[in-house]
Amino acid sequence: MPKHAWVLGLLFISSLAEARWYQPEHAELGKPLYEKHCASCHGTQAEGAKNWTERQADGRFPPPPLNGSAHMWHHPLPNLVGTIQYGQGNMPAWKGTLSIPESLAIIAWLQHYWPDDIYKAWEKLNARARNKTQ
Repeated sequence: MPKHAWVLGLLFISSLAEARWYQPEHAELGKPLYEKHCASCHGTQAEGAKNWTERQADGRFPPPPLNGSAHMWHHPLPNLVGTIQYGQGNMPAWKGTLSIPESLAIIAWLQHYWPDDIYKAWEKLNARARNKTQ
């Protein structure tokens, strides 16, 4: 069984439903986690840094928006969980602080901001990623 088989299961289940993969209650669980661990960098409304597209002196980019207006939706769910757990660029790793279910709750909270057209585009990307791993 693959290491992240449970994530693939979530993706499969989400492909059967017309609604989003999470329930509103699930997203609500992510709100206090986001506020505690993410909002100081990504903003209280997931709006990111104003200059998020400009490289800093160290060559890295400031925290991007996570509200559907930037590139978060270009990444399938396993990659999003991995970014939270293991970090990337200036973002720290949260493994050991946030569990995988807590990471999923944060992702659900963020995705509740996404307009339907962005979410549907992400869902298609997710399906393609899932098909590549099968």
